[in-house]
Amino acid sequence: MPRSLKAHILLALVTVVWGATFVVIKEALEDISPLLFNAVRMGLAALLMALIYRRELTRFTRGAVRAGIVVGILLWLGYELQTTGLQLTTPSKSGFLTGVSVALTPLVLAVFWKRHIRRWTLVGVAAAFVGLYLLTVPATDGWGIKQFASVNRGDLLTLGCALVFAFHIILLGRATQAHRFQQIAVLQLGVCVALMTLTVPLVETVYVTWTPRVLWAIGITGILGTAAAFTIQAWAQQFTPPTHTALIFALEPVFAWLTSYLMLGERLGRRAAVGAVLILAGVLISELKGSPTQPREELGPAEGEAAPAGE
Repeated sequence: MPRSLKAHILLALVTVVWGATFVVIKEALEDISPLLFNAVRMGLAALLMALIYRRELTRFTRGAVRAGIVVGILLWLGYELQTTGLQLTTPSKSGFLTGVSVALTPLVLAVFWKRHIRRWTLVGVAAAFVGLYLLTVPATDGWGIKQFASVNRGDLLTLGCALVFAFHIILLGRATQAHRFQQIAVLQLGVCVALMTLTVPLVETVYVTWTPRVLWAIGITGILGTAAAFTIQAWAQQFTPPTHTALIFALEPVFAWLTSYLMLGERLGRRAAVGAVLILAGVLISELKGSPTQPREELGPAEGEAAPAGE
């Protein structure tokens, strides 16, 4: 199997895990504050990755450390903006605005890196963008437009989160082209955990009751949703263009709904169903019509001389 195809499949599986754990996290947050939950589950993931890749800890190059710190700061900032913004806006607006990173990724590439994005890729991005809106914003006023008539501080923070995640996807791709993906995966998570641990008591009122559902949620999200997921992402982005990665990640709310439907019996209305189909169509259009596109076509030559670890 070509590495590019394997990368796309593995990234899709990552979104399945993220979407499937939505219900688990939602239930756990009744017993633990959000930022503390993120810090603990990422701390568990960082510890596991440090043990698995312990040989890499003595081989860091200066360039890898610098790249790992940058993407780690972006990862932390994205989560902080998203969680803080969610406390000030509605879940539907948060879900949609976070997903705006799908559209911002090619825009950031064009503006900051002067990269040309293929026409069919842009068509796929547009379809997924519309699909995200239909899936995440309920039609309380026909098309949900009134929800966006007034913009509050939470909306702006969440939009900032989307922009940060767009930069994270791009810079992670550049970092894994130039340095060993294992080192970047460990470094970004370590930096993220350190910053989360320092800022949790400053940003939120910390509370926790160590119930079984909290422990289960930390275990499943720490191992699968963080350690495995971020390692896969770091490896896969060596062979996947950033716009394709952003599109694949747009599938997360689709899998979240499927999990809610299967576990909680949550129904999906016609409007949201159309949105889910458009997201799937956007991914397929980009993959089938926008390909073949290699990461270097969007990212340009990798920085540094070190070759990425292929397998």
